[in-house]
Amino acid sequence: MSSGTALAVAVTLTAGLAGGVQAAVMGELGERVRIAPALTFATLVSTVFALTVLIVWERSFAGLREAVHEPAWLWLGGLMGLYIVLAITIAAPRIGVAATIGLVIAGNLVMSAAIDRWGLLGQDQIPITWHRVLGLALLAAGSALILRT
Repeated sequence: MSSGTALAVAVTLTAGLAGGVQAAVMGELGERVRIAPALTFATLVSTVFALTVLIVWERSFAGLREAVHEPAWLWLGGLMGLYIVLAITIAAPRIGVAATIGLVIAGNLVMSAAIDRWGLLGQDQIPITWHRVLGLALLAAGSALILRT
């Protein structure tokens, strides 16, 4: 495994761990201060941190100027991130953190398989093999089992 691949795996795995914490924390914050204020506060914290990372990493705001000039459909990443945080804030206290994350992952895999299959959103086409279909089916079954408490 190359160092770039190892880094990608490590960062992605720790992001998965962070997602579980995020669901629990956002669910609790939403219960304490209501959903919309929790979502807004989390977005402000993310913005401040992202701007700090940008300044430390890039030492300028030039990348933001470049991003503004890209096609608007590329801004969907920001909207989807906001929607995911909204969804986990609503779901975690109602169905549990494991079920919330299981359903998010199941939805992620279904959509990402479609994106790969048809090469959507600027991605390369990657065929859906029986391994992928089996993985999706197992995850769907796991999500259904987690919801049965």
